[in-house]
Amino acid sequence: MMCGITGTPGTGKSSAADELARRGHPVVRLLDTIRPYATGRDPERDTLVIDEERWAREFTPVEGFVEGHLAHLLPCDRVVVLRCRPDRLLARLRARGYGEEKCRENAEAEALDVCLVETLDVHDPARVLEIDATDLPLPGVADLIEGFVLGRVPPSHGRIDWSFYLLEAA
Repeated sequence: MMCGITGTPGTGKSSAADELARRGHPVVRLLDTIRPYATGRDPERDTLVIDEERWAREFTPVEGFVEGHLAHLLPCDRVVVLRCRPDRLLARLRARGYGEEKCRENAEAEALDVCLVETLDVHDPARVLEIDATDLPLPGVADLIEGFVLGRVPPSHGRIDWSFYLLEAA
């Protein structure tokens, strides 16, 4: 079974994947697979431009977890969408040294549920778990992900609403 761990940058995907790897689970980092599909660089966003359709089409499914903000584009058996309150996400991204425009763009994407909406466009909602990782300790996040893959945690999504952030940011 391949489980994608997706979410806006800064929501805790890499940390959750690190914890799952420490527990003995195989983890594929999408950043390790995506470079051959780069078609250029977006200097405004300070990021690579990826041929996402070709990458998803050519990706070889794995047993275990795939981690990255594009994991929901892959043919996953289950997908976990990690979420983080936009104001806290802003602080995390600023601490990483992201430019202010990139920080705000990602916080707005989080408030608008972009990764969740994209995930539900591609995957059966019965195979999707949304987790608010804002204040949840890392072991708790990993426990929920493991439980979801094992069928002990039911699918759930659509309960997180950070639209207030958009009004506050305006």
